[in-house]
Amino acid sequence: MSKVVKGSKIKVHYVGTLNNGEKFDSSYDRKETLNFEVGGGQMIKGFDEGVLGMETGETKKINIKAIDAYGDRKDDAITEVLKEEFPADFNPLVGETVQGSTVDGRPIIAKVKELKEKSVVLDLNHSLAGEELNFNIEVIEIEK
Repeated sequence: MSKVVKGSKIKVHYVGTLNNGEKFDSSYDRKETLNFEVGGGQMIKGFDEGVLGMETGETKKINIKAIDAYGDRKDDAITEVLKEEFPADFNPLVGETVQGSTVDGRPIIAKVKELKEKSVVLDLNHSLAGEELNFNIEVIEIEK
């Protein structure tokens, strides 16, 4: 049997949970595998490293520290934007995820943290920043 090495193109199924047991993602639920090249920069570091050495059909549980996932939460990723910067029909709710773009056109995703009279406070941290992630991974296929 071949083993997963850097450069392997693989298909996996996984279930991702937080330390409190909350499931945040599952390829099984979407009924499609996650396909990627190991070490190709497509995956978070801890996931990429976690599949190394696995064989087809093997399952493995891994824990990824925040630094090897989406990093720590950053206070400077909290920003306040004037309501006039948003479209007129924009009616945000606290906790809601919103999409937009920076002044130079780069896409951004943020969570509405607070609503003020004339502004909206946005959290630009990744929703899983600061979290340890747990994955139960099953290797479905290693491309030859």
